[in-house]
Amino acid sequence: MKLYLVRHAVAHDRDYDRWPDDSLRTLTPEGEERFRGVAEEIGRIAPDIPRLFSSPFERAWRTAEILHEAAGWPAPESFPAMEPDVPPEKAVIALETTADSNAVALVGHRPQLHELASYLLCGDEDGAEIRIKKGGALCIRFDGPPKAGAGELLWLITPKVVGK
Repeated sequence: MKLYLVRHAVAHDRDYDRWPDDSLRTLTPEGEERFRGVAEEIGRIAPDIPRLFSSPFERAWRTAEILHEAAGWPAPESFPAMEPDVPPEKAVIALETTADSNAVALVGHRPQLHELASYLLCGDEDGAEIRIKKGGALCIRFDGPPKAGAGELLWLITPKVVGK
């Protein structure tokens, strides 16, 4: 299986007055525009994604919608295991339902997404310094379903790499 991890695009800064519930914080207009170009490139690199899961937080969800629109990936499905404070172990357990898929994409947040990548590659959420830029993505390959320490990093891209 190939697992694609995508960090949400550039969002507005935290502002308790504007978003007392941080899960409702949105992408900036510039973040949306920039990510649309990145999503097109990600879609060229990984055109055949059968399932797209996203944190239900607005900024991640909108990023997943842009992947659907610009990359031709399927419509996103809500995946609460990708919320910012969910431990990587729980995200991997939630992924067990996708064991029969050849590829799955997840859209999430820092630090959870970085910890998940490290956990999948090293078996420890602090085992590697993985940094996915806002709007960036990486691909991890597994022989079988995702599990701790069993992944192989195939690629990591940033918006600058694709010229966005």
